[in-house]
Amino acid sequence: MRIAFLTAPEGVEQVELTEPWKAVADAGHEPVLVSTQSGEVQGFDHLDKADTFRVDQVVAEASAGDFDGLVLPGGVANPDALRTDEKAVAFVRDFFDQGLPVAAICHAPWTLIEADVVRGRTLTSWPSLRTDLRNAGAEWVDEQVKICEGGPNKLVTSRKPDDLKAFCDSLLSVFGEEASRRNG
Repeated sequence: MRIAFLTAPEGVEQVELTEPWKAVADAGHEPVLVSTQSGEVQGFDHLDKADTFRVDQVVAEASAGDFDGLVLPGGVANPDALRTDEKAVAFVRDFFDQGLPVAAICHAPWTLIEADVVRGRTLTSWPSLRTDLRNAGAEWVDEQVKICEGGPNKLVTSRKPDDLKAFCDSLLSVFGEEASRRNG
């Protein structure tokens, strides 16, 4: 499987990028870092700068059809920047239009709200997004991981870094099932 990881150039919560990335790579799949700009993205450990990561592909040149799924890491600044970038929002929406699985953790559902893909779905997130998600038509639950199948695709959401093990296990399971289903 080829999995897109979409981040802004700055503000991604590093552990929410690196742990799912490692899980995807360790399972024998190909993680691809997609961003709104070429070069590198700056990871953060909450508010402190951490490592940088090389961008593999610019979102303006990416298509959901080139991937088997999408992971949206959190951090406060990352999804806030992504939701103001039309190409990033269109890229996210395209995964839903094509019925491809998406996984989002922490503040990442802000980008899903902007893409207008949460209406009628059940999600979890960092608690401060509860009202935003409800106002966008989603049902918000306080669970370690929520897998929502009630829409055009399967959606895996999680609350915070403490939930990463369950998040990674769930996204690998869901993405694998969906790839098997699509490939016969």
